[in-house]
Amino acid sequence: MIFLKIVKKGHSKHIYQQIYEELKKSILERKITVNEKLPSKRNLAEQLNVSVNSVSNAYEQLLAEGYIYTIERKGYFVENITQYIDQHEARAVNFPIDLKEQHHDKGGWLSLSHMTSDISMFPFKKWLKCQNEAIKNHRQELSEITSPQGPYIVRKTISRMIALTRGVKCEPEQIIIGGGTQPLVRQFMTLLKGNTKVAIENPGYSRIHALLKSMKFDVAPINLDKKGIDMKEIESINPKILFITPSHQFPTGIIMPISRRIELLNWAAHSNDRYIVEDDYDSEFKYGTDNIPSLQSLDRHHRVIYTGTFSKTLLPSFRISYIVLPPKLLREYRNFYSNWIQGSNSFSLFTLHYFIESGEYERHIKRMNHHYEMKRKLLIKQLQATFKDDIEIKNVPAGLHFLAHFKKNKRYEDINEKAKQEKLEIYSIERFNLDSKYKKDETSISLVMGFATIKTEEIPEAVNRLYRIIN
Repeated sequence: MIFLKIVKKGHSKHIYQQIYEELKKSILERKITVNEKLPSKRNLAEQLNVSVNSVSNAYEQLLAEGYIYTIERKGYFVENITQYIDQHEARAVNFPIDLKEQHHDKGGWLSLSHMTSDISMFPFKKWLKCQNEAIKNHRQELSEITSPQGPYIVRKTISRMIALTRGVKCEPEQIIIGGGTQPLVRQFMTLLKGNTKVAIENPGYSRIHALLKSMKFDVAPINLDKKGIDMKEIESINPKILFITPSHQFPTGIIMPISRRIELLNWAAHSNDRYIVEDDYDSEFKYGTDNIPSLQSLDRHHRVIYTGTFSKTLLPSFRISYIVLPPKLLREYRNFYSNWIQGSNSFSLFTLHYFIESGEYERHIKRMNHHYEMKRKLLIKQLQATFKDDIEIKNVPAGLHFLAHFKKNKRYEDINEKAKQEKLEIYSIERFNLDSKYKKDETSISLVMGFATIKTEEIPEAVNRLYRIIN
């Protein structure tokens, strides 16, 4: 007879789960021997004073997991299960301390981060309405795996939009949608063979720099001049791929003039294997003037790879970005990624399609432009009033951040530590200097001042905390 300890009332598990757990434990501990026949369902039910259904469900679960087997008309028997090594000496293994994650309580914190967006004015009701349209019109597509490049109808909508707003010249077929700029960059950079020389702006986007280094590319940081990335250094280093942010250089904010843009395009056109990657990460936000056309719109030789994102304009958590590949690279991409499964959420992509087509996206951008411009002006005014002659602001009317120089001789390590104490999220220029040879200006410190997340009424307190940090 099998003796099971069954606790029926007040237990967190159902009766059949309790029977299952007890039988499994007995089998693993060899309290029930290999090939031993188990009691019939009815007999065990009577023994335990439970329903036959409870025993039946427990047996079926054990059978499904391979703890027992059945012989027709004979009943259920215990499987010969391989034992764990050193089963009787097994000890609990502690999870490595260095892999543990710490929960960071953001209570009381204020943020001047450049990486966030303001969701307080996001039209969630309009977005939900567009979701309903996606459900109504795309039930079949939502049940399928879409094209590796994303749904064609969404790519067509994006291509039409960026042609109007950024002057980008492309067919829907040239667009590849993905779950962020980094994975998209990884995808098309995988196509490049050999020891390809790559160059990137310095200071610049450290995440892309780290990605390229992890892919074993020979990456050269190139310094900036007043027009953007330095042409003399480009010609000296002679990279095959050049990563730039011409519409609003990250993080300095420089807007590249037409003369430098043409110089870059002429440089790229001199070789069939040179490409410029244009990261147009926040070009939707321009204050006081119209948007500046993209570098890709001036390209006559298919040398520019254009990348864009909806992380700044919608929600970063949507993870919707895209690239526009020249035809030659597109052909290689399709050959290499023919079996690729698209990584973005199709439901969100179809919703985005209706959000753009209905005009809601354009209206949202106009509202946010006005909102961010007012917030930006207020932050600059507050900084100037507080720091007076001790601050110099690179006041480029574009994007969601600007660069500020503070006339203080302090170590960035001390600034960062004091910021933690004051509960203020800030980012220094040091984070984005990609060359280890970089020497800090001993007379000042530079901070990348983001203003998207900070609430208007919180700006004075954030500036006061910053004053205490720096002084």
